[in-house]
Amino acid sequence: MTRITGKTRILFILGEPVAHIIGSTLLNEHFAGRGIDAAVSPLHVAPVDLPKVLATLRILRNVAGFGVTIPHKIAVLDLLDSVGERGRLVGAVNFVRRHPDGSLHGDNVDGLGFVGGLIAAGVEIRGARVLQVGAGGAGRAIAFAMAEAGAAELTIMNRSADKARELAAAVGRAYPTCRTDGGEPDTAACDIAINTTSLGMKDGDALPLDASRLAPGAVAAEVVMTPEVTPFLAAAAARGCKTVPGKAMLLAQLRAASDLVGLA
Repeated sequence: MTRITGKTRILFILGEPVAHIIGSTLLNEHFAGRGIDAAVSPLHVAPVDLPKVLATLRILRNVAGFGVTIPHKIAVLDLLDSVGERGRLVGAVNFVRRHPDGSLHGDNVDGLGFVGGLIAAGVEIRGARVLQVGAGGAGRAIAFAMAEAGAAELTIMNRSADKARELAAAVGRAYPTCRTDGGEPDTAACDIAINTTSLGMKDGDALPLDASRLAPGAVAAEVVMTPEVTPFLAAAAARGCKTVPGKAMLLAQLRAASDLVGLA
């Protein structure tokens, strides 16, 4: 159990909703295992209140920083003093460091964590045909990271087709060797299918894609962490697919996140 004193450095994870968040538990275990005097808690922050919350965090001197999750990863950009290279490229931030003067520096380690989770699970990304659902904050980070890791093809589908096409074009400009497209995919032809949306977090959610058309032996991967086995992963497993849960992404990015907020 984490012992919190006046010397403990505090982190928050800002999101709406927050009931599904397990990152605070994993980060607390990470810090405790390394003897780092830090504690993490989710904060339920509505989008309309985000500017006020950040203004408050700037003046709380024992706050080391904060994580950012749905739906704030893109909106937070305009509220920071500086953004790292990956965050600028992706156009979304998921961790922020508070400096002693109250200034805020953000960056994005979502993509690094997601790729790290796939690699730890034995998934070969180089040369793969990737189908990704979602072009939001996490989706943007993962799309760039998959292309950087050597994916041969990346097809992005999204509720807003324009956002999918815009993201595909941006990834293609940054990584020309990865063939990118935004639109309706051939589900049966992909090697790796990724859900980067929140679908599966709530009972009754629709599947992000038709898992019944995935090829047996393909990989199905998630960003949703609760439940650990989402309906999408369950349907993919029934097809004979290898599955990688959302928790794998977070476990792989713990060190990068703690480095970013200055608590390595």
